[in-house]
Amino acid sequence: MAAELSEAGYAQVKALSAEGDAHAERGSHDAALKSYATALRLLPEPWEQWEAATWLLAAVADVHFSVGRFEAVRDAMSDAMHCPGAIGNPFIHLRLGQACFELGELDRAADELIRAYMGVGDELFANEDAKYFSFLKTRAKID
Repeated sequence: MAAELSEAGYAQVKALSAEGDAHAERGSHDAALKSYATALRLLPEPWEQWEAATWLLAAVADVHFSVGRFEAVRDAMSDAMHCPGAIGNPFIHLRLGQACFELGELDRAADELIRAYMGVGDELFANEDAKYFSFLKTRAKID
């Protein structure tokens, strides 16, 4: 039987997540990662069962992406794929694909980027470096 997360515990996870988001927006990357890690530790085992783990890991990966830690992005998003709502989430597939691209894992990058594209189309790539969409166009027939 899975452990329960109390209302107070969930409120604390949300508060730590918001704190992490605020740190990330200010460019305080280490502080953001610390807040997200603290929130993740509050989730009862197995932590993969919680939707909160999905968005916390995505936030961790996004912070790592912003500073070019692509292995950490890949690892966090790969972990997120075991959590509720991750498979099919365009943002998660986008960041995972970008990290794999940067690490030279081009087949996996193409797979993840096409999943992101299929989720919402090219608008997801609008604020990203054009190299990712250009790469995707070399691997898939898209307009």
